[in-house]
Amino acid sequence: MLWSCARNRPHNGHFAQIQQKYHIIKMYTKIFRAVIIGAPGSGKGTISDRIVKTFGFLHISSGDILRQNIINNTDLGKKAQRYIASGQLVPDEIVTKTMLARITEVGNKSYILDGFPRNSAQADILSAREQIDAVINLDIPHDVIIERVKHRWIHAPSGRVYNIGFNDPQVAGKDDVTGEQLTQREDDKPEVVSKRLQLYDELMGPVLAWYAKRGLVTSFKGRETKEIWPRVERFLKDKVNKG
Repeated sequence: MLWSCARNRPHNGHFAQIQQKYHIIKMYTKIFRAVIIGAPGSGKGTISDRIVKTFGFLHISSGDILRQNIINNTDLGKKAQRYIASGQLVPDEIVTKTMLARITEVGNKSYILDGFPRNSAQADILSAREQIDAVINLDIPHDVIIERVKHRWIHAPSGRVYNIGFNDPQVAGKDDVTGEQLTQREDDKPEVVSKRLQLYDELMGPVLAWYAKRGLVTSFKGRETKEIWPRVERFLKDKVNKG
């Protein structure tokens, strides 16, 4: 047999590594559903990408879904574009219908919701259908966000994001993968961001309070993603492992 001889047995340290690896895989495959909350430009997309790579969660972003519809010039995209370009939030009815449809498609998988729910009514609707295990709140000063988004550019077809001075493209103004031109979102322009931050404070306060009453909110304060991500990672490892 393969392990019949002592020389064929794995070293204790190696065996421990195998056990640890198996434990990590088992831990990350548990069903876990979270909501990430943060003002526009707070780094939700970057943190969510790292959660996807580290934990294997699906990232369900209302903004990404709407922007893809805008790019494809769908009826939904045309409606959403009118609101986004003027710094307004897309109406609840559109967002709720779109996000619930996507959640239904996902089925029995771990995910992190980004941009939904954005008010107590949506939180009520979501809680009637899904058990949310954690709410991650990114608490970033508004002045930091306004300065940050002035330097953010995207590759619209893929959603890849670049931050000049922090996460620069290899060639200025070009996407690293396709070489196509980068653009700035309408909702990333400073005057639009300022208006959206005011709306955010008014709307998301009640959502955080709704989840706080249920003991689900954990806030992460900071000015940069690099200082926030390690704490988010430790938090999720602990939460998923206990699940």
